[in-house]
Amino acid sequence: MLQISYIRQQTTLVKEKLAIKNFSNLSLVDTLLETDELLRKIKTETETLQAAINAASKEIGMLMGKGEKEVAENKKLEVTEHKSTLQSLNQQLADAEKLLHNELLLLPNMPHISVPKGKTPEENELVREGGIKPTLPPNALPHWDLIKKYDLVDFETGAKITGSGFPLYKGRGAKLQRALIQYFLDYNIDAGYTEYLPPLLVNEASAYGTGQLPDKEGMMYHATADNFYLIPTAEVPITNIYRDEILKETDLPIKMTAYTPCFRREAGSFGADVRGLNRVHQFDKVELVQIVHPKKSYAVLEDMVNHVEHLLLALKLPYRILRLCGGDMSFAAALTYDFEVYSAAQQKWLEVSSVSNFENFQTNRLKIRFKDGDSKTQLAHSLNGSSLALPRIVACLLENNQTENGIDLPAVLHSYFGNTKILS
Repeated sequence: MLQISYIRQQTTLVKEKLAIKNFSNLSLVDTLLETDELLRKIKTETETLQAAINAASKEIGMLMGKGEKEVAENKKLEVTEHKSTLQSLNQQLADAEKLLHNELLLLPNMPHISVPKGKTPEENELVREGGIKPTLPPNALPHWDLIKKYDLVDFETGAKITGSGFPLYKGRGAKLQRALIQYFLDYNIDAGYTEYLPPLLVNEASAYGTGQLPDKEGMMYHATADNFYLIPTAEVPITNIYRDEILKETDLPIKMTAYTPCFRREAGSFGADVRGLNRVHQFDKVELVQIVHPKKSYAVLEDMVNHVEHLLLALKLPYRILRLCGGDMSFAAALTYDFEVYSAAQQKWLEVSSVSNFENFQTNRLKIRFKDGDSKTQLAHSLNGSSLALPRIVACLLENNQTENGIDLPAVLHSYFGNTKILS
């Protein structure tokens, strides 16, 4: 959540930055400032009236002490009227504060200075590529056919149990999922991240805190009886661990990792782009979250990008890293790098990770603060990244490593999977 003091001081800059992010409702900035002006006016009136009440109350005591009871009684009537007015002003103040808060929730984060202008994925900026694209034989199969051939995932039974987009992994398909999850977690833990296993449902405050609400309300599964939301990513519960906390500067950085299933409605997604594992409603993902000192967040962002890049190099998957343009970024991010892997059988790039710096956008909503050496309290910065999302990783591993004698697995997975390949 942007800070109203900054919006007030840098109104033109805020509008320019939000325009880069393709935010269409720029008039909301002016509405916010009007609400803020009203709020400050009511607050001044409230403080002035409270001071008058305090002064009159003190005067009443002095008058009673002097025996001037009639004058004192008149002052009491005056105080009673002031208190009635004050009660009304306090209600107006509370209403104005709530209105301002709700309006601020609708503003996205401002993009970092390095974010390129643009509205579509085609306008994202290529940072670098790595790995080698495999040359497949003419009879190479896409992953949805390989899945059937090797009996790894049962989409039909998953649809029977729940619905379309809820795959049922079985046998070696389930084992491959488990192998990837354990490898990712072990690598993250070795890099200094603490592992968590969080709840898969969160309350409304948690979803607002990380920016999923109100922006992506229609994309989340909602358990209405208890007003809980199924998590779209482990970022939500993990970042909320430190909601309303004041940390010590020496506590930073806080490095967290978690494996969870993730749930996304992805309403309106149809066609070839969502075939097989390309897009599903439930999927497994290992997540990274860091809470850091503001002065170090962009250095940490580069470290996290290198961390995810190493995983793709170890899996020997061809990849590219993109710096997202303003119009393709998420609501809460200030700067995002997307990782895509090359699907050789589909001959297309598939997104497998986003690594983002949110600066103090999430921590302002969550009130995650720390005290520096001078005991001054300030907002921390938060970052997160997928490390990694499994469905498209599995799709590319199957497609890119298919041979006449099975599917070869990268060396880092041999001990986790218990074999060097998946045989027919």
